[in-house]
Amino acid sequence: MGNDVVVIGAGPAGLTAGIYAARSGLRTFILEKATAGGLASEAWLIENYPGFDSIEGMKLMDQIKNHASKYVSILYEEVKNIGTGEKMTLSTDQGTYAADAVILATGSLHKKLGIPGEAEFLGKGVSYCAACDGFFFGGKKVLVIGGGNTAATEAIYLQDIGCDVTLVHRRDQLRAENSLQKRLLRSGVNVTWNSVVAEIRGKDLVKNVLIHDLREDVLHELDVDGVFILVGESPNNALAKAVGLKLDGQGYIITDKKQRTSLPRVYAAGDVTGGVRQIVVACAEGAIAALSASEDLS
Repeated sequence: MGNDVVVIGAGPAGLTAGIYAARSGLRTFILEKATAGGLASEAWLIENYPGFDSIEGMKLMDQIKNHASKYVSILYEEVKNIGTGEKMTLSTDQGTYAADAVILATGSLHKKLGIPGEAEFLGKGVSYCAACDGFFFGGKKVLVIGGGNTAATEAIYLQDIGCDVTLVHRRDQLRAENSLQKRLLRSGVNVTWNSVVAEIRGKDLVKNVLIHDLREDVLHELDVDGVFILVGESPNNALAKAVGLKLDGQGYIITDKKQRTSLPRVYAAGDVTGGVRQIVVACAEGAIAALSASEDLS
């Protein structure tokens, strides 16, 4: 099967790239290994996407996906390898495809803490998505780890659905937007400053955590039923590495202003390129990548 452009990833960047590539006259389809929407679907509430005062992440991404589906097909297949040459060959877990250009919109992955108990209790009290799993912890004690917008938003959400929430942050000030910080402090969420979680403990399920107070250099236990780890994301760059794209020191794909990578006819957009990781930015980069592909192939 020959296609002008194949987009890898169906998050905000990939879906927008699909729309713009198809509307530019390119034969286009999207390959997605999981579910459309990416990490944006996990957001409980989005209040900074133009046109919506507030909207659930899943609803916003469903609308973008439905829009994209009018122009392109989304195939749920995982790309295992990309062969570069006059035609690019994409091997998936279900077939092989050829393309003149590829847009990598593979997004990011939840960053792990790497502490004892984190992997052991995944799905048994440890979660990376409050909007996905918060329902199971209504009326229970939960710990949110992080200090950015996501951690603040999800902590407020958990408090609103009836959880007893403590947020722990390694510094004495959050990184979250000022408006979110004010809402967090009004919400009743307890905040433990200058501290990190050293270990997650339990038997069959999470029972408590060991917290290291960095300022006092002491350890203390806190009984909790759930731990939500929201400390940021890392780039999903396995395919980029496999084809030898230039990456920055943090593993994000380096692009120029037109989303071109270090390989001709390979473009990248969205969270996998780093920078300002916001949905509106991912959409913009997806559009730029598609228009650049159209320009280069014409």
